[in-house]
Amino acid sequence: MRFTSFAALVFATAFAAPAFAKDLVFDLTNHSSANLQELYVSAPDTDEWGEDILGRDVLAVDEAADVTIPNGTDTCTFDLRFVMDTGNIIEGSADLCTTNSFTITD
Repeated sequence: MRFTSFAALVFATAFAAPAFAKDLVFDLTNHSSANLQELYVSAPDTDEWGEDILGRDVLAVDEAADVTIPNGTDTCTFDLRFVMDTGNIIEGSADLCTTNSFTITD
């Protein structure tokens, strides 16, 4: 089942970019054994995660969603923090400009 509710995420204050920057869109798939309850995305030079971009949404096991980072193409590498409904936290970095998908696994 695909979700499209992530497309309207507002990151303008966290990712200030020139007016010519384009939105960065990637497909997020959850192939872990737990539901994704929170998702945080930040530039590597930022010390804070900001707000949970999933809001009230949850990405269940074996579901996928399109994630949009407005003006995100000015920065390609992002730090990602996934908080699962089990309490487990997965953190990592990814160059989201060179890939159009990211998969969470155990």
